[in-house]
Amino acid sequence: MALNAFANVFRIAELRSRLIYTLMLLAVYRIGIFINTPGVDRAAMNAFMDAQRQSGGLFSLFNLFSGGALEQMSIFGLGIMPYVSASIIIQLLAVVVPSLERLQKEGAGGRQKINQYTRYGTIALSIVQGIGISRWLASLGRTDAGQAGFNQVVVPNDNAWFTFMTVVSLTAGTAFIMWLGERITERGIGNGISLIIFAGIVSGLLPSGKSLLDMVQQEIVSMAAVAALLVFMIVVVGVVVYVERGMRRIPVQYAKRMAGRRMFAGQATYFPMKVNTSGVIPPIFAGALLSFPATLGTWFPFLQGVQRSIESSPWVYNGIFVLLIVFFSYFYTALTFRPDDVADNIKKQGGYIPGIRPGRQTADFIEGVLNRITFGGALYLAAICVIPSIISNMLGVTFTFGGTALLIVVGVALDTVQQIEGHLISRNYEGFAGPRGPRIRGRVRVAA
Repeated sequence: MALNAFANVFRIAELRSRLIYTLMLLAVYRIGIFINTPGVDRAAMNAFMDAQRQSGGLFSLFNLFSGGALEQMSIFGLGIMPYVSASIIIQLLAVVVPSLERLQKEGAGGRQKINQYTRYGTIALSIVQGIGISRWLASLGRTDAGQAGFNQVVVPNDNAWFTFMTVVSLTAGTAFIMWLGERITERGIGNGISLIIFAGIVSGLLPSGKSLLDMVQQEIVSMAAVAALLVFMIVVVGVVVYVERGMRRIPVQYAKRMAGRRMFAGQATYFPMKVNTSGVIPPIFAGALLSFPATLGTWFPFLQGVQRSIESSPWVYNGIFVLLIVFFSYFYTALTFRPDDVADNIKKQGGYIPGIRPGRQTADFIEGVLNRITFGGALYLAAICVIPSIISNMLGVTFTFGGTALLIVVGVALDTVQQIEGHLISRNYEGFAGPRGPRIRGRVRVAA
C-alpha cells in the first residue's frame, strides 16, 4: 500500500518535477550547513555546543532549529529565524500602521509589497544579529561571563575584519535560505520556509538517537526509561495528528436562488474551523522572541542577566514559553482569520447559520466559537511543546527532539502530504493512496 501511494505521486509529471525540485533545494541547504564562517575554530565551537547540550537551554533549541548550523558555526548559523522575526514585526506593525493594513487588503499586489518589506527587515535583523554573534563568538574562551567556565578560544584572531566577514557571511546565508524557501513555495511542494525548518529538525533525529544508544551502552540511563520515552513520543505523535485534523463544523444553510432562468434549490453545508487554527506558527514565533535577549545581550549588559535567568531554570523557560505560545495563538489567529469577512461572504451568497441572523450577529457568533477553540488549541500547543521536555527530565534522558520539534515536523508533514493529495485529486480524482485507499482526514468541502 505504501509503495503504491508513492508510485501514484510519481505518475504525474508536474508533481514529480515539483518534488524533485524541492528535494534538490533542500539538499543545497543541507550542504551549506557545512560551510564554515571565516575565522572560527570549528573544533572549539563543537566543544562549546557539547557543553551546552548537556545543560540544555536556548542554545540547544537554536541549534536544533538551524539543523546543526550553529554547532558548525556555518554561514547558515542564523537559520531562518531573522525572517520569522521580521514577519512578526511586520504583522505587529500592520495592526497599528494604517498604510500596512491597507496593503494587506489590496490582494496579491499588497501582499507582494509586504513580502518585500519583510525581506528588507530580514536583512536588517541579520546584520544586527550577525554583529551580536561575532562579539559573542569572540568572547568565548576569553571571558567566563555566562559561559560556565568554557576556556577554549573559538576565534583565534579577533579584529574588525573578523566582525565584518562574520556579518557578511551570516547575512548572505540567511538571505540565501530565504530565497530557497520562496523558490520552494513557488515551484515546489509545500511551504518553503516550513520545509527548511522541517529539514533542519529531521537531520538531528539520527544523531539524537545515536546519543541515546550511547547513553544506554554506558549505563547512564536505563533501557526502560528510553523505551518509556519512545512510547510517550509515539502517543504524542498520534495526539498531534488527531488534533491537527480536528475541526468545528458550523452549519450553513443556503436559500433558493435564481441564476439566469434556472432555479437552484437551497442546500445545507458547513463551514469548518480547525481546532489549531494557527498551526505551528506560535511555537516558532515564541522561539524567535526568546532569542532576542541572547542576541542583544552583547550591547545591553542587563539583558545578559535576563538571558541567564531564562536558561538557569527549566521552569522559568517553560513558563515563558507557554505564555508566549498562548499569546501568539490568539494573535496569529486574529491576523489570519477575520469573522467579519466570513460573515459578509456568507451573507452575500444568500447563506445563513440556522438560528443566527446574518451580518453582525453571525460575525459575533463565529468570533465566539473561534475564541473558544483557539483557547483549546493554545493549551494543546503549550502541552505538546512543554510536556515532552518535562517527561525527558523526569526520566533522566537527554533528547533534543522535543515537543516543539515534534509538533513542527508532524504539522509540516501533514500540510505537505495534503498538498500532494490536492494535486493528485485535481488531475486524476484519486488521492494519495489510490482509488481504493483511504482519504486524508480533514479534506472537506468548504463553504464558499
